[in-house]
Amino acid sequence: MKLLDYIKDQIVLILLYFTMILLVQFFLVMYHLPATLKVSLLIIMILFLLIVISYDYYRKSFFYQDFQKKLDQLDKKCLISALITRPNFLEGQILYDSLYEIDKATYEEIEKYQQEVSDFKEYIELWIHEVKLPIASTKLMIHNHESNVRKLKDQINKIENNVELVLYYARLDSSEKDYLIKKCDLNQIIKNVIKKNQDSLLYQNIAIKIKNIEATVLSDSKWLEFIINQIISNSIKYHGESDCLISFNVIQNKNHISLEILDNGIGIKDSELPYVFDKSFTGENGRLVSSATGMGLYIVKNLCHKLGHQIAIESKQGKYTKVIIDFNNEDYYKVVR
Repeated sequence: MKLLDYIKDQIVLILLYFTMILLVQFFLVMYHLPATLKVSLLIIMILFLLIVISYDYYRKSFFYQDFQKKLDQLDKKCLISALITRPNFLEGQILYDSLYEIDKATYEEIEKYQQEVSDFKEYIELWIHEVKLPIASTKLMIHNHESNVRKLKDQINKIENNVELVLYYARLDSSEKDYLIKKCDLNQIIKNVIKKNQDSLLYQNIAIKIKNIEATVLSDSKWLEFIINQIISNSIKYHGESDCLISFNVIQNKNHISLEILDNGIGIKDSELPYVFDKSFTGENGRLVSSATGMGLYIVKNLCHKLGHQIAIESKQGKYTKVIIDFNNEDYYKVVR
């Protein structure tokens, strides 16, 4: 900070101070006081002004020059508050405190971004591993000229599901740009999902039961199909040993629709239910199935939240798992209208 710049900044206060000096001198003349007193008082007041200005300029100049020097030397400017000392004048303290809060928020944002990138990298690596398994299995079947086409299609379906899963995970943070809320035929979406998984369902001998699914909901058809497909994929993945069944049921009232997807698979432990939507959580069942990533329900939960739907899971280990998706059509209609 240059002295001239400082004087320009303080010019109003300096002028006011000199105005006060002139007023004091005026009153001294009016009362016919000795000239030596007037001169002495004038010198004292001017010296006092110079001392105050010099002290204020020095402390501010020292801080700002140190600040500018360290800022110029830094590659990562957001770390500046960690290198400077909090000054003893108000403007500098306000600047320091503001920089500290900004730097802290920036660092937290960078840390969050780095964690997300790290999580994404880990998931991609895991996903690649999971996709390689059915690809290798498919190649082996082709190599051996195996006649069981259904089993081959089941492996291909696993690849498609994994590819779709990682695609939606990659789009998760910017997914708002990729959806269109409109009236969707729930019956048709469920049929599309069943058709998509028919080879896996037949291969695993899993029956489908459909009840009261004639309903129209406000959602994005592509996203909703992905959500239901992930739930069905989990039901197939964690199916029981015999008489396997997945059933669909819709409960409707005036402004509220609930889709219930129930399977009689291996179920989930009570202690693990609160964590099923957590990222990368696989639980006890995940150790039984090598292809479990713990990402499917995490993505499903996030997509439901963005669409304005509620999702919940009820389960009893060894008996059943029920997934409930709630559509509040009236509230969302107000948004999209």
